[in-house]
Amino acid sequence: MITDPQGTILALFLTFCRIGGCVMVLPGFSSARVPPQVRLFAALGLSMAVLPMVWDIVYPKVGGGNQLAYITLILSESAVGVMYGMIARFFTLGLQFTGSVLTQMIGFNAPPAPDVLEDNAENQLTNLISFGGLMVLFAMDFHHMVFRALLDSYMQMPVGGDMHVQKLLISLTDTVQATTLIMLRLSSPFIIYGLMFNVSIGMINKLAQQIPIFFISTPYLIAGGLFMLYLSIAAMLKQFADAFPTIFLGM
Repeated sequence: MITDPQGTILALFLTFCRIGGCVMVLPGFSSARVPPQVRLFAALGLSMAVLPMVWDIVYPKVGGGNQLAYITLILSESAVGVMYGMIARFFTLGLQFTGSVLTQMIGFNAPPAPDVLEDNAENQLTNLISFGGLMVLFAMDFHHMVFRALLDSYMQMPVGGDMHVQKLLISLTDTVQATTLIMLRLSSPFIIYGLMFNVSIGMINKLAQQIPIFFISTPYLIAGGLFMLYLSIAAMLKQFADAFPTIFLGM
């Protein structure tokens, strides 16, 4: 039996701020293809499931009737949830960076096509790599890891405690730095391939300047790059998925 309905609703809303902030930007859940109602009810259902486990932490903070303090708690809880979701989102957005580097180095500059996950337009190979990486993460239950870390965050960053904004920003910048290094490592074979191919074609062009070597070489550049992608995409996505726990839990 609920003895304090008002306090229960306020505690639930505070929990919803942290969980909903994470779901709002979490990869897959925040996709433009997912209706807002589905995201809303998913965040609400998770909040109701988490509330009994964090009741002793959240409920004491909603008493007193101080509206200004409660608004401050709403802002801080939302910021913490968004931070956890953005760490995962920055990591998955790194695949778009990898796809852009890859398509540039193999000369696959096709017109952009509608993105599978978002409303913007992306190259077909970038769409393939991004969707494949997200599918592998869901197959490995990465969202369970995120929600578990979000639940543990109530012990590390309790409700009403001092919110270290600098620490949150440092976590995000460290995520971007580590993600960039990982994505450059994944795309490094294609960078080396593109450089070696273009340097070789440039030397051949110096020997036969009357022949338009670059127009002739483009199909071979694309064909070789696509064949390399066919051989390496499985290992690329595996390394991407294996690096997620290191990045997310390390922050």
